[in-house]
Amino acid sequence: MTSRNTAFIACLLIASYPAFAGQIIDHTAAHSHDDLHKIPPAAIEHAKATLHVAYGHTSHGSQLISGMSNLDTFMQRRYNTPRGFYAYNDGPAAGKLDIDDNFAPGDLGNPNRLAWAQRTREYLQDPANKDVNVVMWSWCGQVDGSESEIGRYLSLMSQLEDEFPKVVFVYMTGHLNGGGEKGNVNLRNQQIRDFCKANNKWLYDFADIESWDPDARKNYMPLKANDNADYDSDGDGRRDRNWAKDWQGSHQRDYDWYPCPAAHSQPLVANLKAYAAWDMFTRIASQIAGKSGR
Repeated sequence: MTSRNTAFIACLLIASYPAFAGQIIDHTAAHSHDDLHKIPPAAIEHAKATLHVAYGHTSHGSQLISGMSNLDTFMQRRYNTPRGFYAYNDGPAAGKLDIDDNFAPGDLGNPNRLAWAQRTREYLQDPANKDVNVVMWSWCGQVDGSESEIGRYLSLMSQLEDEFPKVVFVYMTGHLNGGGEKGNVNLRNQQIRDFCKANNKWLYDFADIESWDPDARKNYMPLKANDNADYDSDGDGRRDRNWAKDWQGSHQRDYDWYPCPAAHSQPLVANLKAYAAWDMFTRIASQIAGKSGR
């Protein structure tokens, strides 16, 4: 692609994604295969050519990668997209998104609430990783902490942003645990959301994405939904239904959703995490293009 075409595409992408609207990635971002397919192909290609992502996680965070792993085959079958269009690779490779998956051990709370920050710092200081321009870490269950502990997480992320201004740091909420609106997990997730909105941060809202089915007609979090998509359908205090299983059962496999591993959850949930991730990557790439002046 010529530099003139690259500049033109970058301008289109920047115009398509307003700065603040592209910061919060939740169920209002790409939340179905149709939403994903509507993202301009040039935006997907631009993300693959621009981003070098480092992603740290343990089991819950693997849902995003599991969904991305089977996505390309599904989209080929569903929309006849070119083979490899949604491909990724651990390391730079032509036509693929570069993701250093599990770039460091642990997650945001494992082995403690501090190690991830120093591991990130050491990773980015290594000349071998000088091309990395996006860093993401996920939670497992430890978002269920105190207000001050989450405040410490937000402070550590902000410090890393100051130290590495050329890197986009993606904040995350933690997974649902069945506590509902008044539960501590939702309160701590809302603390993260409020901070990101107030300070114009990038947020991959893990909890919100897994709170809504692809039709986005009902928020299951207030119905005490947990990470497995179990929820209380009749208000008696017991989780008696599973919205993801119900949706999968009423829609065509390999046409409306696709099988894939989903640690602690259902395949559909990993599907949703993958759609949102690609949406986020295209938005981040457009922002990077704008800042670099390309």
